[in-house]
Amino acid sequence: MSTTPHPLEPFFQQVVRNNYVGKLGIHDPDISSYVAHLLCEFSESENLYKVRDKAGKPVYSLEEMVLAADPVHGTAPSFDAERSVRKHIGDYALFLSGMYPESMDPWRRRHGQQSFEDLVHIGKQSYFIVSQFDLEEYAAEAPLFARLAEWFDRCIYGLRLVRDDLTHGRPGCLPART
Repeated sequence: MSTTPHPLEPFFQQVVRNNYVGKLGIHDPDISSYVAHLLCEFSESENLYKVRDKAGKPVYSLEEMVLAADPVHGTAPSFDAERSVRKHIGDYALFLSGMYPESMDPWRRRHGQQSFEDLVHIGKQSYFIVSQFDLEEYAAEAPLFARLAEWFDRCIYGLRLVRDDLTHGRPGCLPART
């Protein structure tokens, strides 16, 4: 089965690579590719809130997402569901903290909602948990998620650089990969 690449994929691949490799020195093509794909995925707003409650409504709270990922005390029906939701939480946290950090303003913390620090902590933790699913069909991807957890802060900074390039209309370019 062949999947058609997202129309923005080549653009995001280039912009992410320019910043991750060119400015941050993250010479990990798997991470650059993953982050570029993440930008494509979240360019469609319905993908930002994939986690659903029992009624099928999107879950907006980070706390509720974490509960939805818990197969023991929460609502995840299986460990595969736990992995899927934890992967989404890591993606969500990376995307929001890198591209929209202002969405985690101090007002939220004062009103008992998720803060930027909570978002980063849970994002790192979620990618680490995903990396622990290292058997069978998940074995090949596990090391990528371990690196994403370890380099989460640098990946956030890289996304901020991407955001700056996009908002100032100056995506510099390294030569295209051949």
